[in-house]
Amino acid sequence: MKPPKFRYHAPSSLDEALDLLATYGDDAVVLSGGQSLIPMLNLRLARPAEVVDIARIDGLGYVEAGECSVSVGALVTHRKMETDPEVARLLPMAREAAGLIGFRAIRNRGTVGGSVAHADPSAEWPAVLLALDGSVEMRSSSGVRQVDASDFFKSVFTTARRPDEIVSSVRFGSRFAGNWGFSEFQRRTGDFAVVVAAVACADSSDRSGETRVALAGVADRPVRCAEAEAALADASDPRAAAEAARDAFDPAGDAHGSTAYRKQLVYAQVLRAATQALTRRAGRRPDG
Repeated sequence: MKPPKFRYHAPSSLDEALDLLATYGDDAVVLSGGQSLIPMLNLRLARPAEVVDIARIDGLGYVEAGECSVSVGALVTHRKMETDPEVARLLPMAREAAGLIGFRAIRNRGTVGGSVAHADPSAEWPAVLLALDGSVEMRSSSGVRQVDASDFFKSVFTTARRPDEIVSSVRFGSRFAGNWGFSEFQRRTGDFAVVVAAVACADSSDRSGETRVALAGVADRPVRCAEAEAALADASDPRAAAEAARDAFDPAGDAHGSTAYRKQLVYAQVLRAATQALTRRAGRRPDG
């Protein structure tokens, strides 16, 4: 298959890229790793007049640790997230999720910023961002703005990003580094996830009892499940959290499974992720 005709732009600086987006607006799309956009172009699911390739722009491939967060440049690849020692130390959930994305060839090219901007409702990064109190930084020729992950994802492939903006970085909170769980179901290794569950909870010494249960593949965007979070905080019971998550959603059936099947997947993935998080909080090593 071949993509529709478009004009290709390869800016050498972020300012140049932003000027192009300001000029072309809705007629332009941003290309970073290309692992989502290129197939959509080839299938004629996207028909942009202008493609702005930001892959050669310097300064967007960093991982920087702050006091309570880790900032990740938009061009950081999934593979870097899988292998970077700072990510392993401060964002072990992110490292785990990165290793489950597609095959290594895809992880070598695909980028965190591209995946977040693409906003596939079954993707790993949006769920991890929600679970870790993340946010998204966007830049345009008129300035910079930061949007919480809970406000960034709007619907299927739809976000708060304006046509003249580029996702320049994402920020992951690092305070749940020790107490986390992540589980997803793929029909085959390398396939898109059908259901993703990301769970994080505060240390047992933290009287706030905060918990995060984020899901992908159950709605038109990644979502947190307040019912499962309450069950986990109140009773520290992974089964209660899994039951609450299963009952909270009625995901639409599709070629991958019926609504009932997906609800059972929600139960299984939340149970596994919540068990991992609680086991880590207790100072033990999860079985897997």
